Amino acid sequence: MSAAPRSDLAVLRDAIRDTGVSRWAVVRAVLAGTMALGSAVGLAAVAAWLIAKAAQMPSPADIALAATVVRFFGISRGLFRYLERLASHDAALRGVVTLRERAYDRLARSDARVILGLRRGDIVARMGADLDAIGDVLVRAVIPLAVAVSVSAIAVAIVAVILPPAGAVLALCLVLAGGVPALLTARSARIAAVVGTRARAEVSAAALSAMDGATEHRAWGTAHEATAALARADREAEHAHELAARPAAWAAGSQALFSGIALVALVGLGVLAVQAGELDGPLAAVVALLPLAAFEAVGTVPPAVQQYYRSAAAARRLAELTEDAGAATTGAAGDAAVPAPGASSLSLDALSVAWPGMTPTRPVTAHVAPGEVLAVVGRSGVGKTTLLATLAGALPPASGTVRVGGASSSPALTGAVVAMTAEDAHVFGTTVLENLRVARGDVDETQAWDALALVGLDGWVEGLPDGIDTELGAGGRTVSGGERRRLLLARTSLVPAPVILIDEPAEHLDDAGADAVRAMVTRMRREGRTVVLVTHDLALLDLADSVVSLDD
Repeated sequence: MSAAPRSDLAVLRDAIRDTGVSRWAVVRAVLAGTMALGSAVGLAAVAAWLIAKAAQMPSPADIALAATVVRFFGISRGLFRYLERLASHDAALRGVVTLRERAYDRLARSDARVILGLRRGDIVARMGADLDAIGDVLVRAVIPLAVAVSVSAIAVAIVAVILPPAGAVLALCLVLAGGVPALLTARSARIAAVVGTRARAEVSAAALSAMDGATEHRAWGTAHEATAALARADREAEHAHELAARPAAWAAGSQALFSGIALVALVGLGVLAVQAGELDGPLAAVVALLPLAAFEAVGTVPPAVQQYYRSAAAARRLAELTEDAGAATTGAAGDAAVPAPGASSLSLDALSVAWPGMTPTRPVTAHVAPGEVLAVVGRSGVGKTTLLATLAGALPPASGTVRVGGASSSPALTGAVVAMTAEDAHVFGTTVLENLRVARGDVDETQAWDALALVGLDGWVEGLPDGIDTELGAGGRTVSGGERRRLLLARTSLVPAPVILIDEPAEHLDDAGADAVRAMVTRMRREGRTVVLVTHDLALLDLADSVVSLDD
């Protein structure tokens, strides 16, 4: 029996717990916020009394203390507001850093198929804006709501002590001014939060697609389609923003209504109390004017409700990513045993592969012993890269089996036993040496220079301004296509895994580059490693001990 889906509150609560923010940090921010708005309430009360009292022409000594208290509350309001901002933002920012670290850690240990099916822009949205939205729930929802409750209680207590009926009226109006806007906001805010979060992800995905593929779009004349897709995503985001703005307007209107009702009612009660001789004029002024400050606290309720639903939607999207990652990791632990370190064979038995919803490739069968090379050929789009992803354990076979060293291929083998170099493998915006250390963190300069010499890049690196310590632009955009490809080949030669999967190693390479591929594969063969080579370059097939074709 499958478990019932968790509520938004439970998902968000778990996400907040993952931020590692302590209760004391939240309490500290609430106390500072209460003191800030409480100072506003106190300022309104004392100022109202002082003005009314001054109208009676008392001696200066009678109002000297009140004037000092007014100055105190005026200064303390700004001071405690600053302290509240420091406390709340410190807690939120530290929490987001911790949450981001834990989310990245879960993804790093997860089954690769968790994120392979996501667009890059969607991953950026989930690991960027969604994480920030979860952090915002503390600053814009939890703390403001707690401050609203505490300050409202203080205001009601002050009025109730002076005139109990007025305290009851103020309490009722404050509850209505907080509850009715919250109800008006909740339903539409939930829809707007879900739609808005998805819309922002679409904008991120469309923008990244347009920028990353700008060169291809110009070459193929598809720039207009990419721009149109981004415009559609932007319109959806604007629509989501409008959905969130409408309930906010209704909520603001209802709050103004209840604030006005409270003001009129308390002025009336104050006048009646003065006429009945129950209050003097200055205290009646306190009863009448204090609501103006008290309703400032409940003014944060509608934005807090909107932020709650926005953060809950973001937490659920993040949970879909990280919980699936955790489940995939747990499931991987129950797979077949990982083969012992060392040389590993690779066996494909009627193996057919496909992404979900796609037509599987034709079945292929092959056995590659340690020290041998298998070449995979076929037309573009036939599924060669998908085959490598399946051999690496990132995707389950559509049919048939693949075994590595006698064990079924699984995510548990990825990296340790099977390593894959994709055609579009990333070149990081760091030094040449650190780019090579992506393959193995303990690579020293001697080993790095040996790998560069193997692919014929040692002369090029020596000519760089800082040699092997020269920083490359992000994505390898500061190097040519051939140099980038050979740098990736050098990195591949340093990977310690016994089974190496290489996607299109000769892409963008001239004859010297092709010689570098031959040198690297020859070395791996001597080291007893198993190599699978996907290539369009039929001239490289003489490196292979066997060849399989995915073409019909």
